[in-house]
Amino acid sequence: MRAAGPLWAALWGLLLARVAADEGILHASGDGVPPVTKDYCIIYNSNWISLPKSLDNATFRALENLTSTVLCNSSEAPSGLMKDKAVVVMRGNCTFLEKARIAQSLGAKMLLIASKPRLSPISDNKTDFEDVTIPVALIRYNDIVDMQLTLGNEVNVTLYSPPLPEFDCSMVVIFLIAVFTVALGGYWSGVAELDNLKAIASPGERETRRKKEENVTFTPVTVILFVIICCVMLVLLYFFYKWLVYVIIAVFCLASAMSLYNCLAALIGEIPFGQCRIACCNKSIEVRLIFLAVFCIAAAVVWAVFRNEDRWAWILQDILGVAFCLNFIKTLKMPNFKSCVILLGLLLLYDVFFVFITPFITKNGASIMVEVAAGPFGNSEKLPVVIRVPRLDYSASTLCDLPFSLLGFGDIIVPGLLVAYCRRFDVQTSSSSVYYISCTIAYAIGMVLTFIVLALMKMGQPALLYLVPCTLITSSLIAWKRKEMKKFWKGSNYQV
Repeated sequence: MRAAGPLWAALWGLLLARVAADEGILHASGDGVPPVTKDYCIIYNSNWISLPKSLDNATFRALENLTSTVLCNSSEAPSGLMKDKAVVVMRGNCTFLEKARIAQSLGAKMLLIASKPRLSPISDNKTDFEDVTIPVALIRYNDIVDMQLTLGNEVNVTLYSPPLPEFDCSMVVIFLIAVFTVALGGYWSGVAELDNLKAIASPGERETRRKKEENVTFTPVTVILFVIICCVMLVLLYFFYKWLVYVIIAVFCLASAMSLYNCLAALIGEIPFGQCRIACCNKSIEVRLIFLAVFCIAAAVVWAVFRNEDRWAWILQDILGVAFCLNFIKTLKMPNFKSCVILLGLLLLYDVFFVFITPFITKNGASIMVEVAAGPFGNSEKLPVVIRVPRLDYSASTLCDLPFSLLGFGDIIVPGLLVAYCRRFDVQTSSSSVYYISCTIAYAIGMVLTFIVLALMKMGQPALLYLVPCTLITSSLIAWKRKEMKKFWKGSNYQV
């Protein structure tokens, strides 16, 4: 299980805060006193029509629900019901253009097309719509049902598209979580290395320490094999997502519960009281560790049951995710800088290929990495291998596909392994944490650079594209400046 954990964690390496240019908001108002209002996601084409940027300039229309028809023929619509109203019809076999012309000819002022499948961009030929003057937008059919249940039968609606925020404050929370996890994981790895060195110096503790040792060491060969398996697993997820996603969820529950236990057990071990034990199967077990194991299992089970509860489940997922990353940064041991360069370099290429190159290969022109992130083909289940934080600035994107900013575990674990190696090298050479501190600062700078590019490009970014150069170059410069590159490169061959 220790080897499986970092495998599927590294499958995900993407900072995602993507915003679609043609997302908008349908603002609906009920007939109550005071009126109840609610917002819903819409997809429109900004090349056909410009929506108001705020409600101040928006015009409300009474909503006429005609979802019993697809409006592919003017005879399908009851006479006189559409005049000066916003009309909602079902998506059917005819084009958006045909629906829009029929609705406009019958006096409608707005056309909403309800879609049961996942919302997709409206991309009919612009020149064909020159004679269509009414707004046309896609809306989820479930939102129309919710609108009637929440607001009643008499509903007034309007469309608007608020300007996109340049930067969402959730990025600050993502940044703090990522840097904290990398720094703490590296420090914990250094503490474990110091204990190993003490055990080596003390023959009486050597055997005891060997039994407790849980590290898994990566060699260059296993690094290459690891990356190949990552590629295969991501492709399998793309084609068999609806089955494999539940396997990943099950593995996450098991691995995160074990990781949370290891993290909390390390803290509890420093508490000198409450150490009563019970005998079981010729072994002595601390009672407090039994309660801790039950608590960790319960936390994972609660998340599994309520994982789609967006209001609070993300907090539990992030806690389990941080524990998972911490445990594997401490457990997965890079023997030297050479292995770090191979691992980070190959995973950088992996990240860039599956984000930027695969759109030229897939039939729908979508990135495999981003598709797996969103759940291919409209799958409602999402992979839990991310840190996610709700977007704090209100926009259309908070109502549509991505109400969360996401950072993959791979963007924490992979650079974190280098930070952990730097910390262990500091311990081995008594270099006053210069490698560890420098590499951690470089990671933070790489994250800031990723956020800047994300804000400028408005699309998901492979964070390793910026984190890997920052951390590798910084570590190399420190080793070169201190004239320790040979020691740093070969690692354990030069351990003191």
